Amino acid sequence: MRPSIFFNVHLVSDSTGETLNALMRAACAQFENVQPLEHNYYLVRSERQLERVIREIEAAPGVVWFTIADTVLRERLENFCRGEAIPYLPVLDASIHMLSRHLGMSTTDRVAGQHALDTGYFNRIEAINYALAHDDGQNVAGLKTADTILLGVSRTSKTPTCVYLANRGVRAGNIPLVPGVPLPDVMDQIDESKTMVVGLKISAERLVQIRRQRLISLNETPETDYANEEAVRAEVTEANRLFQRRKWAVVDVSRRSVEETAAAILNKLNERHT
Repeated sequence: MRPSIFFNVHLVSDSTGETLNALMRAACAQFENVQPLEHNYYLVRSERQLERVIREIEAAPGVVWFTIADTVLRERLENFCRGEAIPYLPVLDASIHMLSRHLGMSTTDRVAGQHALDTGYFNRIEAINYALAHDDGQNVAGLKTADTILLGVSRTSKTPTCVYLANRGVRAGNIPLVPGVPLPDVMDQIDESKTMVVGLKISAERLVQIRRQRLISLNETPETDYANEEAVRAEVTEANRLFQRRKWAVVDVSRRSVEETAAAILNKLNERHT
């Protein structure tokens, strides 16, 4: 197996840096055995802040990705990179230029415009509060107002998926499926024309692996019913039968990341709306 290749990646943003992080990780994932050493600089909005960034880039050369709206700061960073022969990329420029041509409009160079305190922002905050209040079977009576309810056995990433969906403005709650514990009565009262119920399916082999790793991380013995292959297989089978019996939508999370699971659920929600 080839040894890992390490290299410096400097992410410079006048906002939160979320866009840069997502793009950088997506790009690096296309290369085997490549490990980026991240240097993150967020809320860079003054010349003094930028000078500190430049000194750190000089100390650890690599590649520079940035999202900076201020023209003066952009030119200073670009001139420095060109002078030092450091590869750099203004990651939003191509998208902005394409939209500018299509719309026949010039840009405003507004910093962090995507984080405006508008209705969408407050809807996301409300959805996050909703996900936290209705996590892991809490406040089940309030699930009647959910956009989606996730059900799954332990360790199927119900909570992080709900939080991720909340960041997209989706009101999501979740209920754990526990052997021998019946579903709460509220599930018979859900209007499924308004609330989509989703079963999170997982293979027994994958679940055993995840649970054993979880127990080891807690310094507990993995030799329990919680991670016993036969017990897990029965648990998974019963959950799958429930999803089939209730005719709920199903997403297989066996080899999916939280982001991929959430994307699959968002697709199902969009299909219902259209």
